[in-house]
Amino acid sequence: MTTQFNKLKEQYPAHIACLQQRTKKALSRENIEGVVIHSGQEIKAFLDDNAYPFRVNPHFKHWLPLIDVPNCWLIVNGEDKPTLIYYQPIDFWHKVVPLSESYWGEFFTIKVLTQASDVDKLLPYDKKGFAYIGSHIEVAKALGFEVINPEPLLNYFHYHRAYKTAYEQVCLRESNALGVTAHKAAKEAFFSGGTEYDIQNAYLNAIGYSNNETPYGNIVALNKNCSILHYMTLEKEQPQTHQSFLIDAGANFHGYASDITRTYAFTQNKFADLITRMDQLMLNAVDGLKPGVSYVDLHIATYKDIAHVLAEFDLIKVSADTAVESGIVSTFFPHGLGHHLGLQVHDMGGFMADERGTHINAPDKHPFLRTSRVIEAGQVFTIEPGLYFIDSLLQELKASSNSDQVNWQNVDEMRAFGGIRIEDNIIVHQSHNENMTRDIGL
Repeated sequence: MTTQFNKLKEQYPAHIACLQQRTKKALSRENIEGVVIHSGQEIKAFLDDNAYPFRVNPHFKHWLPLIDVPNCWLIVNGEDKPTLIYYQPIDFWHKVVPLSESYWGEFFTIKVLTQASDVDKLLPYDKKGFAYIGSHIEVAKALGFEVINPEPLLNYFHYHRAYKTAYEQVCLRESNALGVTAHKAAKEAFFSGGTEYDIQNAYLNAIGYSNNETPYGNIVALNKNCSILHYMTLEKEQPQTHQSFLIDAGANFHGYASDITRTYAFTQNKFADLITRMDQLMLNAVDGLKPGVSYVDLHIATYKDIAHVLAEFDLIKVSADTAVESGIVSTFFPHGLGHHLGLQVHDMGGFMADERGTHINAPDKHPFLRTSRVIEAGQVFTIEPGLYFIDSLLQELKASSNSDQVNWQNVDEMRAFGGIRIEDNIIVHQSHNENMTRDIGL
């Protein structure tokens, strides 16, 4: 057995025990007998018999690494051995995924379902005490479930999902290892003069992925396209010159995502110096991830640091403090510092003050923050500060009363490079931070 398999096998029993304990407490508090978790089902395109790529319910893959099989079900009550209803149809049209023996199988009572419509024969007969968790509401109602995605129960699960078990941390390290391998291939393709399309294929080929296997649509941007925060066009034509490259792309391992961003300059120039400075700033923000600190406060501290970078590179004519006070920094850094990471790229629970789901609003001046929660050990975050030259935002700033605070000549020189974002994935431990992305050599 491989070292990786041994680690998973070693840590998985405690992971299941933790989920059982959480489930038992949540069900007791809400006076619910058990939960039935639906992996999901394929969704057909309108007026077509082709389905969209299947994405499994994150509550389902929290229990076991079955991420590609629709029409599966879990029955869990927090005490008894969970039941897995595994869908294995007799089908000559499509490849049927066999149920392979692995480290997790012994923790479930497994029942095979050969026809999806027969699932009611394997589900609890009396469903009044069971809550359905999944996205197919009409299916749940047709099966007789009355309690569907109860908010108090989901709040409890989402709040505690922020604390990653040792098993989950193994999975996240592996997803980072895959992501780093692919990022290195993409970097090489950029410096070899590849198009966005070429670079994307180099990324996917490095880890044997199809487009649908990444945890989110890869952002592969050259030159001015780096200023588009969620750019996904993938131009196939060569640009006149290669100036800059921003890649925001991750990988999956057993349902856990990595989310990594790097920015490169094609030649050593002022933009390259700006990348180096932003890399230092990002690592400084990583150092600020400490138990007991508010993520909002860390974002605001980084926002101020970016103001200092703008002043250092003569992109603004005022002090960093003045730029923060006037709010012009938001033109260059219009998004939040990062987010929780795990079963989902933007993992749940980031705005929760407690397991009841009490909401903590993001500050009015920083509305795009994806988490406002206090940092604690066992949590996993992305740290991804950015500095961009976005035409539409710069146009608004130029038309505002704060236009005279900007050194427009220097800003205009940077527009062709688009922007910079650098992102690492961090496990917060009580005594230190584990930078999974850097530890693997990116």
